[in-house]
Amino acid sequence: MRPPQAIHNWQMDQKADLNQTEQKPQYISAFRALSGYIRLHLWAFIGVFCCTLIAILSELLQPFLMKIAIDDNLLAGKNDYKGLLVICAIYLALSLSSFVFTYLQSNLLQHIGQSIVARIRNQLFGHIMKQSMRYFDRMSSGSLITHVSSDTEALNQFFNQVLLSLFRDGLTLIFIIVMMFQLDTTLALYCLILLPIISLVAIAFRSFMRTTYQLARTRLSRMVAFVAENLSGMNLIQVFHQQMEQEKQFNERNGSYFKANIREIRTNVVFGRTFDILSNLSIAFVTWIGGSAVLDHNLEFGVLYAFITYIRQFFQPINTITQQWNTLQSATVAVSRIWTVFDSKPDITDRAEQREVLLPEKVKGRIDFDDISFSYEEGIPIIRKLDLHIEPGELIGVVGTTGAGKSSLISLLCRFYDVKEGRIRIDGTDVRDIPQSTLHRVVGLVQQEPFLYSGSIIDNVRMFDESITREEVIQACEFVGADSIIQKLRNGYDTLLSERGSGLSAGERQMISFARIIVFKPKILILDEASANLDSHTEKLIQNALHVVSQNRTTIVIAHRLSTIMQADRIIVMSRGEIVEQGSHKQLLACGGHYRELYEHSQGHVAV
Repeated sequence: MRPPQAIHNWQMDQKADLNQTEQKPQYISAFRALSGYIRLHLWAFIGVFCCTLIAILSELLQPFLMKIAIDDNLLAGKNDYKGLLVICAIYLALSLSSFVFTYLQSNLLQHIGQSIVARIRNQLFGHIMKQSMRYFDRMSSGSLITHVSSDTEALNQFFNQVLLSLFRDGLTLIFIIVMMFQLDTTLALYCLILLPIISLVAIAFRSFMRTTYQLARTRLSRMVAFVAENLSGMNLIQVFHQQMEQEKQFNERNGSYFKANIREIRTNVVFGRTFDILSNLSIAFVTWIGGSAVLDHNLEFGVLYAFITYIRQFFQPINTITQQWNTLQSATVAVSRIWTVFDSKPDITDRAEQREVLLPEKVKGRIDFDDISFSYEEGIPIIRKLDLHIEPGELIGVVGTTGAGKSSLISLLCRFYDVKEGRIRIDGTDVRDIPQSTLHRVVGLVQQEPFLYSGSIIDNVRMFDESITREEVIQACEFVGADSIIQKLRNGYDTLLSERGSGLSAGERQMISFARIIVFKPKILILDEASANLDSHTEKLIQNALHVVSQNRTTIVIAHRLSTIMQADRIIVMSRGEIVEQGSHKQLLACGGHYRELYEHSQGHVAV
């Protein structure tokens, strides 16, 4: 569930991207970024070019054939039926050729585009998965979702629409001009007078179309952010009966987006009709100039007919290319944003030439925090000179008020972040010298909100690792006491869970996460407030499961409920990033310090 602040951040990201587009479109860098992928399909692109060339020539030679039929046969009075049949046969062959090669060109280019986009999408997702936790702290999930889905889709449209238009329509324009000069140089020069006029119209509309396009996209992002925020906070909306108010606000945003869309459509219609008017005026101009030449016997009628046909075809590719401006702009911004993600480097990396210094099967589980200091931001310390040593197999409870640094301590042990000072060692080895893949096999983490994926219970326990058998999963669930719960489900272990395991209660999800620990056998186990927000019955089940999974493991339990860690070998009390007390439950109560205050507060009365 995304908090409202994240929604706001995502919305601001969208606005910032649009502003970036408006200020400095980075076309050169965008195409340069794609060039490496395009080179992988060089021969396929050559095939597209050849198919496009043949298709265009097949289409543009048809008016030239009509010119031959009119001037060299009909108006010449030859009445050569055989010659006309030959021309008709060639015309039909050209039409079929245009159809076939246009089909091949479109399908080949689609295949190239889809292959490149799929490759980029895979690499982008894989790159995001390799980022450190600090990256996700500063990047909203909405922005990352936009990069993987919307930005890659914009890139897909670049290949489907823009690149196809540049290939086909660009070559069509060139060949039409060549054919015009081939027919009559003087009339072709008159037609070229239209090019500056067309360019001015296109430039004028391009600026206005960009503004309307950006306005529509901005208002769409606002509406999407508003909907996402309402869905995530639906319980509050219903409790406080805010449905009517939220519907009113949505209608305002929806109406604003509707107006922006109408404005964009109106702009496109006006632009298209303007080109139609220019096309008709051009035809009238060519008919007047060419008709006068025909009457004066300075120009053949077939040439005039072919010219009029080419003029009609002349405006269509220009119109298409200009209308692809928004798509090109969107794709350029998308490529820039995607490569911004690719340019990000993880803060936490394995050291160069790192060798296997710790074998998971030989780990005993000793943990040493040697005078560590840590802060998320410079000048705001979270942990200060903390020194803690945990023996193999020891069960440690960590308590403290919110902001004491408990979860940060665990994040450092899992190496989601690196310490600023000091070091953390497992069996005497600095965690920075342990490959992350090995470290995460050694250290198992059960969080307050265990994450379950869409899939069967079997796959969620073994995390889709096919090397772990079904029998091992069932044994692990029986071991932690989850088997009786799973057997009550309709399809047992094959029950398909919905997103985040919403078909199960919080306690049932936690039991499955404990079964994961048994399956993957880490020597160090961390429970980050795993019993929070549970009822007393479920908490008892979790405590029993904890007792089972903590056997022969070094276990660290972070808990708000002190009942969870009363039986711990040692309890660590943290405050403002420091250890202020440590000892057993009885020892800490006898001290009458922070722990006793926390305990008596949990019992509902104030310490004396």
